[in-house]
Amino acid sequence: MTTNTYAAVDLGATSGRVLTGRLDGRRLVTAEAARFVNEPVRVPVGDRQVLQWDVLALWAGARAGLDAAHRASGGLASVGVDTWAVDHGLLDADGALLGNPVHYRDERTAGAADRFFAALPAETHYAITGAQVQPFNTVFQLLAAAGSAQLGAAARVLLVPDLLTAWLGGAHVTEVTNASTTGLLDVGTRRWSPRVLERLDALAGSDVSRLLAPLVEPGTVLGPVLPTHGWGGTHVVAVGSHDTASAVAAVPMADPAHAAYISSGTWSLVGVELDAPVRTEASRRANVTNELGVAGTVRYLKNVAGLWLLSESQRTWRAQGRETALAALLAAAADVPACRTVVDVDDPVLSAPGDMPARIAELARSSGQPVPDDEATTTRCILDSLALAYRRALRTVARLADRDVRVVHVVGGGARNDLLCRLTADATGLPVVAGPVECTALGNLLVQAGALGDLDGGLPAVREVVAASSDLTRWEPSGDATLWDRAEARLDALAGGSPRRSDRRTE
Repeated sequence: MTTNTYAAVDLGATSGRVLTGRLDGRRLVTAEAARFVNEPVRVPVGDRQVLQWDVLALWAGARAGLDAAHRASGGLASVGVDTWAVDHGLLDADGALLGNPVHYRDERTAGAADRFFAALPAETHYAITGAQVQPFNTVFQLLAAAGSAQLGAAARVLLVPDLLTAWLGGAHVTEVTNASTTGLLDVGTRRWSPRVLERLDALAGSDVSRLLAPLVEPGTVLGPVLPTHGWGGTHVVAVGSHDTASAVAAVPMADPAHAAYISSGTWSLVGVELDAPVRTEASRRANVTNELGVAGTVRYLKNVAGLWLLSESQRTWRAQGRETALAALLAAAADVPACRTVVDVDDPVLSAPGDMPARIAELARSSGQPVPDDEATTTRCILDSLALAYRRALRTVARLADRDVRVVHVVGGGARNDLLCRLTADATGLPVVAGPVECTALGNLLVQAGALGDLDGGLPAVREVVAASSDLTRWEPSGDATLWDRAEARLDALAGGSPRRSDRRTE
């Protein structure tokens, strides 16, 4: 048993946590050092209320958690940070943060993608970056900020995990798995794309590309923590800083060539692991993204809405004094007939915070389906619709990657949602292996173990340790796909046979 203890700072869209891990033979023993809320804030900027991340509160929560972990363990060997993608902080020449990072759900990027693709065609951009077009990709955020005083004063741009990593150890770097979500990276070379940066600079009217930090691969030891933290002997390690990259590294796939994964949380990521990107025109039109993974891999996946739809509904019901306990909601939803009402979970009307049950009800009403009018029917509509979206995304990804998928791994918060896992097995017609829930933190911790020389064998060894350290549940499909075939046909008919609205952004 190694005496080394590693710490993972894992920040999600609604909460953050600090977990520790140490290897005990071929098992990873973990403990939670801290958990804290992540609540974005709206701040008046000019004539707008801008949605921002409260990054100082996140830093305070992470710092307190690491202090607690250091005391409990007798000293940390290393620490690594993972968060969501695309968002970033701007630093001045002294390294001071110029303002809170803007939230990806803020409206500031409206129209930015169209402006960019007028200068660099979408087909060309995808052939370089392999990146799915989302209105909040970093390239569009930087273009939207062009001409602002803040961008003009900036000397460095760091993605959110790289910002916290810099505060821990002082190194200004960008880790490649998160960089691959920006729309600025050549996914084939794993380097910044000169052509994309040239067009961004021209459109922005300034040398935005000079702000980018050098790239590093996951597993790079960046150096010791800053002395001011008081954790002597602790090193900062670049992990898969995109939370999905860390999660996929820890998916317990015995045979990645015949497996798919669903990282099911606030967002859902449905994909397969490849050795090389798929940058065909068919892939672009299907809006499938190529994101970089640990150990030189590619995460070929589709972004799908996630359990945020349910948590946002719970927030609305809680404000109305109604039932919000998840166990009660799932028990009631299980008694609602399957596929009674399904909606396109990626419909733009569902993308912003607000009264989610009312929006879902309106989508059902406008499509002539039974209207979910209480907690049970709304919850069932969300879960049926998510399972159907998983089915559609999985089949698209498998077809374009020419993969024979035989099992689906569900990790993240969705792994403990038994109803969603059962519905996913039924919808896809494939067995579902659920777990672990804390897959992201496990991947983060085990990449650190490998970087420090405590775990040999690369990704296969990481996944063996995860499987040995986790309680996994297997769900078999019911065998009757007729109901799901009809539900999918219903969505296709509602869309008039054209690609779903969420996919038409690439055209």
